[in-house]
Amino acid sequence: MTRPYAEVIGDPINHSKSPLIHNFWIEKLSIVADYRKTKVVIAELPQFIADRRKDEAWRGCNVTIPHKVAIMDLVDDPGKVRESIGAMNTVLKTNNGLIGTNTDAAGFYAPLADIDLVGADVVVIGSGGAAHAVLFALSRCDVRSVTLMARNALKAAALLARFGLKGKVSLISAALPPAQLVVNTSPLGMDGYPSPKWDVSRLSAGAIVYDIVYAPLTTPLIAAAEDYGLETIDGLEMLVGQAATAFELFFGQAAPRAFDAELRQKLLS
Repeated sequence: MTRPYAEVIGDPINHSKSPLIHNFWIEKLSIVADYRKTKVVIAELPQFIADRRKDEAWRGCNVTIPHKVAIMDLVDDPGKVRESIGAMNTVLKTNNGLIGTNTDAAGFYAPLADIDLVGADVVVIGSGGAAHAVLFALSRCDVRSVTLMARNALKAAALLARFGLKGKVSLISAALPPAQLVVNTSPLGMDGYPSPKWDVSRLSAGAIVYDIVYAPLTTPLIAAAEDYGLETIDGLEMLVGQAATAFELFFGQAAPRAFDAELRQKLLS
């Protein structure tokens, strides 16, 4: 019998640390399985899904840039993710076909769970699939306002309206406005992408800067915030959090989070 496997797909994909995370947990639990990464360009996504439907060893995949919205047209949506979050980051093979879900929202919120965001002013950078999950989570935190910084103002305004969030839209190149929380959901600062020099001096004292990019781990935004003495949350927090939910879906066992400290050291090495 072919060894069961799951994978992460996207373009680019070489930077992905998902295989390290999942294979670490697979080894800890002595599961007979593999987790891989596969480059899939936009034009090849429909054929990729068609091929995997016929692969009996395939358990599913995590979905990253740029496929989190396009994937919704290719799989079933029993949890109505299209209506709620509007983006999928996980596809699971079931006896009834392929279903899509989203583990990003829970992964994003996990490191903020003990922080009171009621009445907070928040800045979200980017309007892609990850932004959908972040805005969905924020819509349930009773924040006061969200400034959504994006290249496409109409798309950004529609996103704020979709999630019932009060706030405004600004260009992604604009200066950061005052806020208690800043979240970068865009690829800006990622290896191979432009790295803006963020000015965090207008942020509130005690503000939190959260960058979901993890390659590099210390992004320009994180570095600027640390230099200014602000609290930061790096991309590994969300990455590991969303991966844990997906892992249980793929392999039927809860991720062994007791080893998080060891895992983080491996991710940093």
